[in-house]
Amino acid sequence: MSTEVQNFEILKTTDTRKAAYAVVLVAMGVALAPYTSFPIGIAKVNPTQHFVNVLAALLLGPWWAVAIATIIAVLRNAMGMGTLLAFPGGMIGALLAGFLYRYTRNIYAGAAGEILGTGFIAPVVSALFVAPVLMGKVIPLLALIPSFLASTLAGAVLGVLAIRLLERADIVHLKA
Repeated sequence: MSTEVQNFEILKTTDTRKAAYAVVLVAMGVALAPYTSFPIGIAKVNPTQHFVNVLAALLLGPWWAVAIATIIAVLRNAMGMGTLLAFPGGMIGALLAGFLYRYTRNIYAGAAGEILGTGFIAPVVSALFVAPVLMGKVIPLLALIPSFLASTLAGAVLGVLAIRLLERADIVHLKA
């Protein structure tokens, strides 16, 4: 078999595995949402989203993580378990988690990216753009930060614990 064919087979297997992980992560995020979504302040938080974001960012990278967060947000909103605040809340954290992990290869840096993106940047985007423009509401920034931060802290900690357990069980191997 030629080198080109072998490289294509490896690429095809890798893409198939990533797609399978993505499907499982979306299913987890949607299936667990009814049991983990609850109001904190004026936002409906979902720590499972941030748990999934950390797993996706570490296992698949930033773009896959953003796609997974987007699909989960769409499905949660369609099922009445989320608000439009789920979009910046999930996507920004997923993106930063993926990039910080990619460039440091440190799972704690990836989790910190999730916390920074969701806990501090997403509330700004939500208060200044999403709430007034897309929801027709004025939501104070300081009202969003505590709820976003509580949700992402819980989810990021669970994501790190899950990755550690999966590594210990020899199920996943993160690149060093």
